[in-house]
Amino acid sequence: MLMESKILKSRPYLYATEFFAGMSVMAVELGASRLLAPYFSSSQIVWTIIIGTIMIAMALGNIFGGRWADSDANPARLYRRIIFAAIWIALIPVLGKFVIVAIAGILIVTVDVNLLIWAAFFSCMAIFVLPLFLLGTVTPSLVKYATDSLEHNGRVVGNLNAFNTVGSIIGTFLPTFVTIPAVGTAITFLIFSGILFAIGLAYFVSTGGQKFLCSVAAGIFLLACVLGNGNSFAFWREDLKYEGESIYNYLQVTENARATVLSTNVLIGVQSIRVKSGELTGMYYDYALAAPVLAGGKNLDVLVLGMGTGTLAQACQKYFPASRIVGVEIDEKITALAHEYFELSEAIPVATYDGRAFLAADEKIYDVIMVDAYQDITIPFQMSSVEFFALVRAHLKAGGVMVVNMNMRASGAGNINECLLDTIGEIFPAVRMVDAGGNREVFAAEDEAVFEKFSAATENLSDKNLSELMKKIARSWQVPARGGNILTDDKAPVELLGMRALDEIIQRELKNYKQLDLRELITF
Repeated sequence: MLMESKILKSRPYLYATEFFAGMSVMAVELGASRLLAPYFSSSQIVWTIIIGTIMIAMALGNIFGGRWADSDANPARLYRRIIFAAIWIALIPVLGKFVIVAIAGILIVTVDVNLLIWAAFFSCMAIFVLPLFLLGTVTPSLVKYATDSLEHNGRVVGNLNAFNTVGSIIGTFLPTFVTIPAVGTAITFLIFSGILFAIGLAYFVSTGGQKFLCSVAAGIFLLACVLGNGNSFAFWREDLKYEGESIYNYLQVTENARATVLSTNVLIGVQSIRVKSGELTGMYYDYALAAPVLAGGKNLDVLVLGMGTGTLAQACQKYFPASRIVGVEIDEKITALAHEYFELSEAIPVATYDGRAFLAADEKIYDVIMVDAYQDITIPFQMSSVEFFALVRAHLKAGGVMVVNMNMRASGAGNINECLLDTIGEIFPAVRMVDAGGNREVFAAEDEAVFEKFSAATENLSDKNLSELMKKIARSWQVPARGGNILTDDKAPVELLGMRALDEIIQRELKNYKQLDLRELITF
């Protein structure tokens, strides 16, 4: 008999099972993005991989769940699957990062193209497909248990789907706005796995069966709670000053004798830096200071879109002390870190806003607008289009300068840098580019005269190191070639272009390691 368990005679329990299963699926999906983001970014490509693999798992779960319910209608099979899924999810904070690093390590020596895409895909498959496949079996199984006549089966199926959908809605908002910002990704996985475990445990307690299974599962769950609580994403590092998460980013602050550094990605990138001596950083931020020199250097209104912890803003404050600087940073937790670890001056206001939305609402015009807004290591598409750069130009004074940081090296026709340069050139008549080490800085203005007077302006700088750097830049200007690779709000595939560029960077760095003889590594 299907209703041999008293608890299954309670429709609310069946609906609760459906509700919390739907909630957990969405919570795990959002948790997946946060688990993968520190290693692979949170770009649209990574989201596509997550959603695609999870939908495949759910579809297969629906198919096999229906078949298993028809072949063996014992409810214990379903609730065993729920407990197994719960324990698997609980172990993700403990083992997930090791799986990701192991898969990436294997692919490094076996894959030559699209490394990040393949690593994200196989990591997602290995970690998330099985538990979500098992949760995909819940709905068809519950339909079997909850339907006792054809007269009301439509109503029952509708109710089950409604509870699943409502659970999914709550499971979408709760992790993003409550659990992940408050307690982190690891505990979020543990919270929702605990809910699933409680659902399965309630069934077996009511029937008095599977005591050994429940005891072992409870032990593993408690162990996962101890080992998976608050583990570091960058578990191989010992120099972390701070590691945490916000609504938008994974955040990591490291410190050495020379500098304090903010990164939003475990493997790649420096988003902000503070040199303790107060000297120039030796990085692209220094090259960006050519923009206020180009704009006249005195009594400037400066806007920084993508404030980070204020590296460029504080440099402007030091070298151009009469400037009025405004920062825009979408992640308020980064701003908090800027004040706590990077000594960001309270005299520099920071608006918590999306850069483009800020410009659209702002009526002020500026001498310099710095565009350095990245989502992890990729460019937000809405800040790479011709419409965006037209908005920037509208907010510049006569003789004003826009400077854009391009943080990737890329080759091949139509690469991300070519697209950005072509798009900027579509709006600004005068464009220059300079190699800033690992990055490239692009300067744009309405008139070539802005660049023609730059060499003379470098002679008036009081700081010797800054003056020498500006003279070097004056000798290194490049006028980028113009092409037709125009990015628009309708078509700006920056995630795909960015992934290709990152793949090139990684392959260049790993080329020497791949060429090492295995015997040399063993000897070493």
